[in-house]
Amino acid sequence: MLKNWINIFLYQIKNSKLFTALNILGLSIGIAGLIFALLYWNDEQSYNAWNPEKDHVYQVLVQLTDTPVGTNNTVLLKAHLEKDANIENIVFADSWYQKSKIIYKGKKEFVDKIINVESDFFSLFPFKIIQGNVGGAIKDGTSIAISEDLAKRVFGNENPIGKQINCLDNLFVVRAVYQIPGNSSIAPNVVVNRMKDLADPAQSRSLFALKILLKVKDPSKVEQTRKMLEKAYYDDVIVREAKQAGFTPEEMTKKVGHFTVFLEPLSKARLQSITDGYPEGRGNYQFLLIMAGLSILILILSIVNYINLATANAIKRAKEVGIRKIIGASKSNIVFQFIFETTLISLFSILLALVIVESTLPYYNNFLNKNLMIIGSQFYLQLILIFVITIFAAGIFPAVYVSNFETLKVLKGNFGRSKNGVWLRNGMLIFQFAIATFFIIGSSIVYQQVKYLNDKDLGFKGNQLIAIDLNLLPSDYEGENIDKNIFNKYGTIKQELGKINGVENVSTGLVSFDGADNSLAPLLYHDVLFKAKHIGIDFGMLEMLKIKMAQGRGLDRKLASDTINSIMINETAAKLMNMKNPIGEEILIRNQNLKIIGVVKDFNLLSPEVKVPPMTFYHIETLRMAENMNVVYVKLKSQNIENTIANIKKFWTANVDKEYPFKYDFVDKQYARTYEAYIKQKNLFSLLNVIVILIALFGLFSLASYSIQRRMKEIAIRKTLGAETSVLIKELSKQYILYCIIGFLIALFPVYYLLTKWLENFAFRIDITLFPFIIGFVTLLLLTLIIVLSRAYTATKTDILKYLKYE
Repeated sequence: MLKNWINIFLYQIKNSKLFTALNILGLSIGIAGLIFALLYWNDEQSYNAWNPEKDHVYQVLVQLTDTPVGTNNTVLLKAHLEKDANIENIVFADSWYQKSKIIYKGKKEFVDKIINVESDFFSLFPFKIIQGNVGGAIKDGTSIAISEDLAKRVFGNENPIGKQINCLDNLFVVRAVYQIPGNSSIAPNVVVNRMKDLADPAQSRSLFALKILLKVKDPSKVEQTRKMLEKAYYDDVIVREAKQAGFTPEEMTKKVGHFTVFLEPLSKARLQSITDGYPEGRGNYQFLLIMAGLSILILILSIVNYINLATANAIKRAKEVGIRKIIGASKSNIVFQFIFETTLISLFSILLALVIVESTLPYYNNFLNKNLMIIGSQFYLQLILIFVITIFAAGIFPAVYVSNFETLKVLKGNFGRSKNGVWLRNGMLIFQFAIATFFIIGSSIVYQQVKYLNDKDLGFKGNQLIAIDLNLLPSDYEGENIDKNIFNKYGTIKQELGKINGVENVSTGLVSFDGADNSLAPLLYHDVLFKAKHIGIDFGMLEMLKIKMAQGRGLDRKLASDTINSIMINETAAKLMNMKNPIGEEILIRNQNLKIIGVVKDFNLLSPEVKVPPMTFYHIETLRMAENMNVVYVKLKSQNIENTIANIKKFWTANVDKEYPFKYDFVDKQYARTYEAYIKQKNLFSLLNVIVILIALFGLFSLASYSIQRRMKEIAIRKTLGAETSVLIKELSKQYILYCIIGFLIALFPVYYLLTKWLENFAFRIDITLFPFIIGFVTLLLLTLIIVLSRAYTATKTDILKYLKYE
């Protein structure tokens, strides 16, 4: 029996080459899309999955009224946490990685993933210890643990344990070499413990200082800990500050705001965190869901396309089924035969899909900035599941449909003119049109939004402006007058850079354009507390960015007061503080009264998802902030930019930083990366749009071909009776135009609703107009007409005697 099925299958392939090719290609594209989504999904879901403590490890997040949620907390919480019976371990840590060079026997290795934590860190993140022991890995400030990869780079085949290395300009003894078992929210190359003074409440009274990680005994009791921490913030901050200022706690709460504490489990940190709480950052959960959803939709479309083609092709096999029934084939036997054929088609499709994935995976990795590979038992189990679902979904219905043919009707030859099953194929074709409409309109709206972000006047110009990483020597941060010494050193660098041919201007500012810094800090105006983003800048910084003034003036190097007590605010800050005439008003920042000399026009420093925050601008020396400087901004002339950068690099490596690699970035490109995820969504939508249209056209082409083929005798008779070609083409095409219109109408609400929800991510967004819908309808209609009219025209030019000679 199996041999007979294979022979029939091979015969069908031979006689329906186009049908088989379209089926395999359509299914393989759908399966390949889902495989890509699964690889990405598995990678993101694997973060911290290896960690047995993931459900017991929590990070403490805090928010002061309307400021962004932060990871840094006061060390004053330590005393309260130590009294909590549900807390097993408390670990203070830096929020982000540090970078440094590691020196061993004159050999240097640059490392950008160094984390400073307390000694119990490995009880929360139990990395696999390859050499040494976990107990002494970071027991004190002289011990260091390094990753297996770094150990190979620094020591080669030499045993690292007990060796002394220089890191962060201090000497450490290597006590452990570790391996991270899988993707982790904290994945450092180096772990050190320099928390002795930082995590001591007696030494550090800073309100927001360090990340707090907790290991709890019972996750169900975490809410009690959270409430306790909120009360601790109220008692230690609000009540204490109120007492010192002579206010009641209620009055101080109105002025300062209230603290909200969140305790977030490590298991949700990657995809469902409310902030970038860990050094490895957050995954883009929305993008993950979009990719998974669209990939599943395409696979469904491929399966629908297969069913449509299979049921249409079944007409040609109706007599085969009828004869087999006459000679004794049971209904179940016919069902299993067609399922067997679907299994072979699905198997070929999966193999082709794997070839497509393997050959295009490097481009996919580049698209996602990932290093995905087709490995792992979990993936193959998912692939088998896809295989089974495809067979079940694509094979069962056509098999049952064919097995239900009425034998006598089929053998009389009337089935081709019967309307049985036609409604289903037409319904599926409408479904295909609806999905194609969704993608065409959706990709158009996504494209318009991303183009709007590219073209939008951000309020500043970052072209030909480069940001150069500034790494000063540790000795520059020692001794007296640190701030003044660093600013003087920057002044020398600025002066020398200005002499390089091709350099238009040089300045600096405590500002980044990568959207990472969304912190707000307090200011007082008329004894009322407001929050704003405070930015220290040098003369010429705003002018380099071509940022305009709404009122007043900018900083002037000729006026001594502009480095002592002058400040500018942006339009949003003026509205926030309800200032009708801001010029001359005074605000208090860090216990220093500053006089407003100008109002800066709003410009978009953060991601386009975020509204322009209230901002202040003051000279970097006004509040003595030069020691926080880590970037120098250089405006380049438009001619010979590459030569200018080469000359800057030559000067920099010879006179400024001989230790670290010269690193720079264009400011406009830096800002563009803040909405890079949405550019990826646009590119994904565009790619899938092409795929969906192709699959839909495959189905339309085959269905139109079979439909017209069944009507060839009718066409031949009508031509014999004198029907014109144009009339016949119109008659053959009108039903597909109707299906196209119905599919378009069905897709209108879903596409409008989902794209409206997507646009809500942006503070700056387009309005959805009729234009994308008109474009979508016209595109779909044109493609439909091209396919259907070409098939109809070919049919009207066929030799009519071929279809009349047996009548």
